[in-house]
Amino acid sequence: MPREYLKKATKTAQTGEAEVSRTVATMLADIEENGEPAARRHAAQLDGYEGPVVLSADAIAEACARVPQGLRDDIAFAHDNVRRFAEAQKQSVRDVQTEVVPGLIAGQRTIPCNAAGCYIPGGRYSHVASAIMTVTTAKVAGVSHIAACSPPRPGTGLPPAIIFAAHLCGADTILAMGGVQGIAAMTFGLFGLPRADILAGPGNQYVAEAKRILFGRVGIDMVAGPTDSLILADASADPHIVATDLVSQAEHGYNSPVWLVTDDRALAQEVARRVPDLIAALPDLNRTSAEAAWRDYAEIILCDDREDMAACSDTYAPEHLTVQAADLDWWLERLTCYGSLFLGEETTVSYGDKATGTNHVLPTSGAAKYTGGLSVHKYMKVVTWQRATRAGSKSVALATARISRTEGMEGHARSADVRLAKYFPGEVFDLAAQT
Repeated sequence: MPREYLKKATKTAQTGEAEVSRTVATMLADIEENGEPAARRHAAQLDGYEGPVVLSADAIAEACARVPQGLRDDIAFAHDNVRRFAEAQKQSVRDVQTEVVPGLIAGQRTIPCNAAGCYIPGGRYSHVASAIMTVTTAKVAGVSHIAACSPPRPGTGLPPAIIFAAHLCGADTILAMGGVQGIAAMTFGLFGLPRADILAGPGNQYVAEAKRILFGRVGIDMVAGPTDSLILADASADPHIVATDLVSQAEHGYNSPVWLVTDDRALAQEVARRVPDLIAALPDLNRTSAEAAWRDYAEIILCDDREDMAACSDTYAPEHLTVQAADLDWWLERLTCYGSLFLGEETTVSYGDKATGTNHVLPTSGAAKYTGGLSVHKYMKVVTWQRATRAGSKSVALATARISRTEGMEGHARSADVRLAKYFPGEVFDLAAQT
């Protein structure tokens, strides 16, 4: 049977994009032209903050001292998990070399970026976990200078827990500046920072658009939209847990899509019945975000069987994908498009968001069709090198000269010709284009 939408979204992640793009482009142009005064002006207008931008060592120490020991321990636990997973990732790509033909050796090196800018959201919530995810992976990669920036709060600046997390994880500089102005400061090298080679970290639609516009001048982890989550559930799933997990992700923001894909109508109906009460029980800010996200962006999709469920999920390519269904190994092998996968009731997106070690900076808006999330590899360049003996270059020079002339690139051909003439005097070669 065709898929049936028991609930259909009325909006998409692209709603309102044009106005955001215009606003961000104007701000970036202003800050690039006018520098630090423009960045400070936007910070004062948007965040109501006019305090120090670069945190001093004393300010960092004072803020860290205000973090309760229990929270310090939790942050350290999460940091250790992320660090160990990043170290394992780093070991999966190594320097190699191979003799392509006798006498010609080619290889690859992994080289970390020199400067990274890590964005830590701080609008609706204090995203301590984002400091852990972005800074730790950059540190493990071996980045020389790591800047972390986050939106300050009027009169108080950055939350101490964010400062503690960024400092513990290895940030070299911490900026009390968020939004487009924070992204611009790291990109353009304001406030004494080196110009960032790469920007990483989640953010609202303005931060995401700033990264998109600047991409090319600076590397980025990905172009990210609002966070999204999909749950695949069959008749064996617990409807209360499914509903709770959907609501837990809807609280991210008013435009955060959540989707339930199932082959069991009874489960779908029971989850739909439970969600409004679970949203109503949230604190005010969380409730407002979740209500809007559920109303405008959420979907419940009824499929014929598990193969159709998997195909539906791959079409959506969700940022977060949860499976609460029988035969988890089948799903692990079958599913191909997701940012991060959570198999079984015993794990949940919230675990990955905070403390399991896998990164929570992930592709959104269907980008999981072609990319994965933030990892230690995003901060590293895989570059190649080669060297050859004169004898080893002979066959390559012959092929290069003939291919180049076939293409019409005579200059390329002659760079091969001169080597053949120097290294093998007296020999005659057929270097003409092959037609």
